[in-house]
Amino acid sequence: MSFWEIILIALALAVDAFTVGVAVGASHSSPRQIFRLSFHFGLFQALLPLLGAILGSWMSYLIAAYSHWVAFVLLALVGGKMIYETYAENEEGDAYAKDPTRGMTMVMLSVAVSIDALAVGFTLGLEDVPISLVVSVIGVVAALGTVAGMKLAGRIASRVSHRLEPFAGLVLIGLGIKAVVEYYL
Repeated sequence: MSFWEIILIALALAVDAFTVGVAVGASHSSPRQIFRLSFHFGLFQALLPLLGAILGSWMSYLIAAYSHWVAFVLLALVGGKMIYETYAENEEGDAYAKDPTRGMTMVMLSVAVSIDALAVGFTLGLEDVPISLVVSVIGVVAALGTVAGMKLAGRIASRVSHRLEPFAGLVLIGLGIKAVVEYYL
């Protein structure tokens, strides 16, 4: 896996963090709030793919012959979910009425934006990749994406954030297709 592929995965996974950062930053963007949310999003985005990679490498002997298909299915499911959620009815309502950068709300948001990273980490565990580099890049990109989303929230919330998620989903699906194509070539 090339460094640019790692960056693409990190960017695709950071779209959720960026989007939530935009939503939260529209009403909660003090320096302390930005730090708390970006730190936790980055931490969870790094820890969940690490957990997924550990589980993936542990199970690799069971599915080694089918790992390219497993990678394709998982990445396609995550990418498809990202695309679907863009067009699904959004019923957040008052989800951000209280400060979402504190307490269990922040933890739940951190897990929610990082769940996709668990599945991606599982597929990474099936391949021979420098997992410490990958999870570090994913965590840093997620933290930076959160900061960017929160800082730019007022200007871009209504124009751009809803367009990034389908693109990120297509990137993940494309990487899954690439895994299958590379196996057969």
